[in-house]
Amino acid sequence: MSSKAIFVQPGGGYEKVVVGSSEVRAAARGEITVRLHANSLNYHDFAVVTGIWGPAEKRIPMADGAGEVIAVGPDVTEFKVGDSVVSTFFPEWINGAPLVEGFVSVPGDGIDGYAREQVTAKATSFTLAPTGYSHAEASTLTTAGLTAWRALMADDSLKPGDTVLVQGTGGVSIFALQFAKMAGATVIATSSSDEKLERLKALGADHVINYRRDLNWGETARALTGGRGVDHIIEVGGPATLEQSMIAIRVAGHISVIGILSGVSGAMNFVPALIKQVRLQGVLVGSRSQQQDMIRAINANGMRPIIDRHFLLSEIVEAFKYQETNQHFGKICLDI
Repeated sequence: MSSKAIFVQPGGGYEKVVVGSSEVRAAARGEITVRLHANSLNYHDFAVVTGIWGPAEKRIPMADGAGEVIAVGPDVTEFKVGDSVVSTFFPEWINGAPLVEGFVSVPGDGIDGYAREQVTAKATSFTLAPTGYSHAEASTLTTAGLTAWRALMADDSLKPGDTVLVQGTGGVSIFALQFAKMAGATVIATSSSDEKLERLKALGADHVINYRRDLNWGETARALTGGRGVDHIIEVGGPATLEQSMIAIRVAGHISVIGILSGVSGAMNFVPALIKQVRLQGVLVGSRSQQQDMIRAINANGMRPIIDRHFLLSEIVEAFKYQETNQHFGKICLDI
């Protein structure tokens, strides 16, 4: 049996995105077949599709996939036909410490992803989706949701009363704001858009800073904590923002290095990191068990993701071009 799929030819680039079909095999032992209904876009997917990190061979893109189980192979007890499920970023990283360096096992990069109608894969390639979520909502969790959850909850054990700083209005930052408020933390949010800052306040941000008007926003954020400094920073900007994050962070605070929106290299002054004994940690999504923890918390709290816009699967190039404009607030999804 075959199903519709999107392919990116070797090297990547919008002109190398084509529509085709992929074979769907029967679910073998330990596998499930899923009718996919949604993907969500991330910078990593953008890098693959546009050719920044283009594939070495023909590849079905998209790491985030959500849909309905339509077949269950022998020995699968976790899922049944009709279950709503969402993909895992690292299918082989079940729990514990990270196991894989880079993206060799990541769907949509090292292996084929979820820009297709159906897929058969190991049961560990999915978890149950949150109760009551649409497929599009569930698809936002694989990369952006889990990255924010791991950074705050698994890596840093966020506590009520802690202060979290989030940068911008992309998926990870908005999820971090939502999870931080869920945990009873105070949130400082930055953006270059006053309109977006107002929307961040409506989501629960306690303080907002326009970093374009306030170039020393690190000092401003520190002042908002009474001079103590921020407990945890979701660092998505990269080289251009890390200096201000170092100013904003408290002694022994935690900076989660997640994004490279301003580039992949730059000069760094190590003195503040040493003087403040900062915990600077790279974060590359998370494990399957962390995803299950996150979904249990969502089920208990009722949190819903913020989706900016939907596109059809066939409009995948238009969706990524829209992502390039940085107009979006939250996640961009593909409906399959």
